[in-house]
Amino acid sequence: MVIEDYSSLLLAQDILEEQTEELSTLLKKAALVAVVLVVMVVLSVVAVRYSQASEPYIREVLALHGDSTRGEAIFRMNCAVCHGLEANGEVGPKLLGVSDRKTKVGLIKQVIGGKTPPMPQFQPEARDMADLLDYLEKI
Repeated sequence: MVIEDYSSLLLAQDILEEQTEELSTLLKKAALVAVVLVVMVVLSVVAVRYSQASEPYIREVLALHGDSTRGEAIFRMNCAVCHGLEANGEVGPKLLGVSDRKTKVGLIKQVIGGKTPPMPQFQPEARDMADLLDYLEKI
């Protein structure tokens, strides 16, 4: 009976070792798949940002250092009618903290695209856009 128990124990040990090797192989494959997915996501984000920032106007705006004082004046002349003098929202949405929700590229595209009525489509000079962005980042 001891011999049978010992053989059963050896058989169970062999089975456990096989299952451990299979599990180890599966975990390695899963880790590799996870790494590949993360790399793909990162590359996709980089590609999208590069393609958005590759537009000449956007590149020009992003290369400039904005002046928030000028940006506030530009905002008051062009944006405050819809967004409110304090950017609290009127006809247009509230813009307080907008730079926390949108990237600079996203803000530029919003301004020049006019794709959300009643937002008009207009493309200010690059310097004016850089100043407006600087102001929007501070409110």
